Amino acid sequence: MSNQLLQGKRGIIFGALDPNSIAWKTAERVHEEGGTFVLTNAPIAMRMGTINELAEKTGSTVIPADATSLEDLQKLVDQSVEILGGKLDFVLHSIGMSVNVRKGRSYTDQKYDWTQKGTDVSAMSFHKVMQTLYKSDAMNEWGSIVALSYMAAQRVFPDYNDMADNKAYLESIARSFGYFFGRDKKVRVNTISQSPTPTTAGKGVKGFDGFIAYAEKMSPLGNATALDCANYTITLFSDLTKRVTLQNLYNDGGFSNMGVSDAIMERFVED
Repeated sequence: MSNQLLQGKRGIIFGALDPNSIAWKTAERVHEEGGTFVLTNAPIAMRMGTINELAEKTGSTVIPADATSLEDLQKLVDQSVEILGGKLDFVLHSIGMSVNVRKGRSYTDQKYDWTQKGTDVSAMSFHKVMQTLYKSDAMNEWGSIVALSYMAAQRVFPDYNDMADNKAYLESIARSFGYFFGRDKKVRVNTISQSPTPTTAGKGVKGFDGFIAYAEKMSPLGNATALDCANYTITLFSDLTKRVTLQNLYNDGGFSNMGVSDAIMERFVED
């Protein structure tokens, strides 16, 4: 169902890879709500996914960009403003990667050049994106910037590895840069802490099926889906949330406020 909440709004969506990704679902929902956007992802990621199908479906332009490169980001922002016909109203940062996770290195045995690469991609890139937007004065007043996070930024999930640190850093960047963006440009910056979601990236984490099953039994409303997250993001892009900023917002079926649930206790009683 469309309410045209984003009619006339323009933006950039980072990280759409395939139909399983939250960024992909968000792009579809933005399109349904009347928004226009540029799609972007790293060149290597684009070769792995099917982003051109999404671009055709939504009438969008794809601009390859390495989000860790200031040069690429400047070109992306400049071209997006030109293509879309004006300043931007929304940006979604849906980027995350850990080489240590991919290579099976434990948290207590990190290879630090891999750690640094993951931090640059997963968190520092968010600062770089916002710094580029800020210095270019590329955002309209009351615009909205959203990045995707996860509960491991606050609590221990052993197999989430250094991605937990990356998400904690991401959330800190959102608050710190969000202050300046709000004060100087009237732009909102928030993160969404999403339920474990079976995206292509998420499935790369050891024990991810266990994460999902545990969260499902712990959360009174069950896990939020990728579409749920897309819908939540739409509200943050819309004018309905003009005074919401510097927040880490949980979209997790209530998991973040739970200590234990009946379903989890029953498993122990059965033993």
